[in-house]
Amino acid sequence: MTQLFNGHAKAVFFDLDGTLVDTAPDMVAALQELQVAHGVDPVRYEFGRSHVSNGALGLLRIAFPDATISPDSLLLCEFIERYAAQVCVKSNLFAGLEILLEQLDSASLPWGVVTNKPAHLTNPIMAALGLSARSVCTISGDTLPSRKPDPAQLLHACEISAVAPAECIYVGDAARDIEAGSRAGMATIAATYGYIVSSDDPQNWGADEYAGDPGELAQILLKAVNLPAR
Repeated sequence: MTQLFNGHAKAVFFDLDGTLVDTAPDMVAALQELQVAHGVDPVRYEFGRSHVSNGALGLLRIAFPDATISPDSLLLCEFIERYAAQVCVKSNLFAGLEILLEQLDSASLPWGVVTNKPAHLTNPIMAALGLSARSVCTISGDTLPSRKPDPAQLLHACEISAVAPAECIYVGDAARDIEAGSRAGMATIAATYGYIVSSDDPQNWGADEYAGDPGELAQILLKAVNLPAR
């Protein structure tokens, strides 16, 4: 896969939360509001931020450690309602990635989003940030029956994009992202600037490349698709 990083990549796919878009401000705010409403001291922002890639269930488990949190939990429903009402107030592309996307667009190089976030939360973010029409595909957590680390979402993205997996790069900030990309036959980049808990070590994920900040990610990707850095 290393040859892809020397100008041979034909498409790039991104995880959403913690990789392409900084969604933590809105997700953690909704979590903190929910805690206050239930008489619980809110988590520190940085602590909550590090758990955002674990989704709503993961956030609720750190916010309400004594509660039983399941997919049919009332707390989950309340959190989703609160978050949906403010899904893209402070969320934005990570600094520097808008320029990267502009360069990919100008070169007609396809890029897309593959996330475990459900479509009813993903699509409003993509629309609010003006990304919907630019992304060759937006594959959400409920687009298919299976989600990452299963590779099905990424393979579906390849089908839509008409690019072979072996010519694609997937970027994510969680072990499940790297596993899914590898199983799909793609090259992978670990975005170590993302939402990573202190007990996790991205060096153990088996990614092909590592990006410590969005600027480094842009440099790696521009070289991979044979475009000059700005």
